Amino acid sequence: MLKALVLDYGGVLTDPGEDNPAEPPLLTALRKARQQGLKTALLSNADGWWQPPAQLTAVLDVTVLSGEVGLAKPDVEIYELTARKLDLAPSQCVFVDDLAVNIRGAAEAGMVGVHHRSTRSTLEELEILLAIALRD
Repeated sequence: MLKALVLDYGGVLTDPGEDNPAEPPLLTALRKARQQGLKTALLSNADGWWQPPAQLTAVLDVTVLSGEVGLAKPDVEIYELTARKLDLAPSQCVFVDDLAVNIRGAAEAGMVGVHHRSTRSTLEELEILLAIALRD
């Protein structure tokens, strides 16, 4: 059973979507997932100087930045570390990234991977996997 939604920042959480919504659609999805009891995390290859915007930290349980932990996607260890910080097994996490190589790394670690190509297709896939509504 999936218990966490883990998202990349650049290209995923920053994707403004196709329908000009008030906030990025995957930020809305994070908020709704958390309201439904799922744990939420940001996993980014950002350096240690970058910090997520305040609007994100309010909906995140865990933030893992490559520059802070000394690991980078697609290294299996960074996905395992993220799951441990969530107090879950990797198999209980779904990970979304816009780069296929990072999805393969997540899958190798045991996570369910979703390759982000458009907000619409990503949200449709996540709603099926998580069995919850993630859109307004």
